Amino acid sequence: MKKPSSRIREEIARLQEQLKAAETREAERIGRLALKAGLGEIEIDDADLVAAFDDLTGKFRKGGGRAGKSAPAPVAPGAAAGSGGEA
Repeated sequence: MKKPSSRIREEIARLQEQLKAAETREAERIGRLALKAGLGEIEIDDADLVAAFDDLTGKFRKGGGRAGKSAPAPVAPGAAAGSGGEA
């Protein structure tokens, strides 16, 4: 039996909330790790930081990181702490 459109909309809304919560957890985790690595102490343009994260993501997706772990979304690899002036 097919689901009514109202039920599908409810499921979509529930899934959107789950996605938002998951993205928030991931962002908080990445943010904590970035601060721990000292990224909060340097001045760097967002575009440069995104490019560096993209490079880093590529490194780990190619097997350069821990086995069994891969980044779910592109996160600018190559985010070396040296691509900007220090604060």
